[in-house]
Amino acid sequence: MKIILDAMGGDLAPEAPVLGAIAAAKDFGSQITLVGRGEDILQVMKNHGIADLPAGVEIANADDVVDMHDDPASVIHKRKNSSMVVGLKMLADGQGDAFVSAESTGALLTGATLIVKRVKGIRRAAMGPAMPNKAGGRTVIVDCGANAECTPEFLLQFGLVGSLHAKAAYGVADPKVGLLNIGTEDSKGTALQKEAYALLKDAGDRGLLHFVGNVEARDVPLGAVDVVVCDGFSGNVLLKSIEGTAMFMGSMMKRMFKKNLLTKIGYLFSASGVKDLMKLLDYREIGGTEFLGIRKPVIKAHGASDALAFRNAIRQAEQAAQHDISGELERGLQLLTEDKA
Repeated sequence: MKIILDAMGGDLAPEAPVLGAIAAAKDFGSQITLVGRGEDILQVMKNHGIADLPAGVEIANADDVVDMHDDPASVIHKRKNSSMVVGLKMLADGQGDAFVSAESTGALLTGATLIVKRVKGIRRAAMGPAMPNKAGGRTVIVDCGANAECTPEFLLQFGLVGSLHAKAAYGVADPKVGLLNIGTEDSKGTALQKEAYALLKDAGDRGLLHFVGNVEARDVPLGAVDVVVCDGFSGNVLLKSIEGTAMFMGSMMKRMFKKNLLTKIGYLFSASGVKDLMKLLDYREIGGTEFLGIRKPVIKAHGASDALAFRNAIRQAEQAAQHDISGELERGLQLLTEDKA
């Protein structure tokens, strides 16, 4: 299995992607193709006293770089020789099993859609990060930012792809799917939520997914459902609100433990648990977010990813390639189409 990594994407590129790739090769035995300016990649290695690439790691030269200010719709035409576009073409041509990049979300989604293509029947690919929850599992949020404006049909597909993803990636036998709303009653929400509710309920009645109804934002971290369906705008607000709350609680815990001698002693007894909690909430430990609905795995890493984040994004890409839900997703979409006919 080979992972294609955009070595020029992200705030800390090319250092972070290159060092992350080297760490993944050593820790996981990953096969990786670093796509980017060869001279820059080799310079990073030289700066860190690394004489040779680890076994299984190679370089594919790409002279151009996608700028964060580039128009996503024109990137694949204006930046044909960029590391992102070259890497996506390699994935589409079968030269790798998954692609990882920390480029802008819009540019990467557009590139993945036009070059790698969507699964047959998918109207829009979506971002589906998984947040840890109180129940001890993870809750997949679909969509969390790729599609700010959605139709009810998009949300129906998000529910299906999110359910299949939760089964394959997290081993949930019968994922509970909920629609993000301002109340649990089926009469709540705008026209979008009401129409999407009806479609999801109908799909649930036919056994295509396990729809449990509306879910409020406060219940998401508690593990009320395994998959939260929402438009990209609402999902992004939900995701960042949870992340911000986690950061706030972490800072308050630090302040509490530093309050006096007794609290400092208390920290010594609870340090292991606190570290485990902070690790659980650290985005770098997850790696990135997969674009659900694309034919082959494309992982969007955080723009501020360091070497650790890229290392884990590579591991995540390997797992996504192993799960490969494209075929099952096509069958599920076909059932939806057949039932409508």
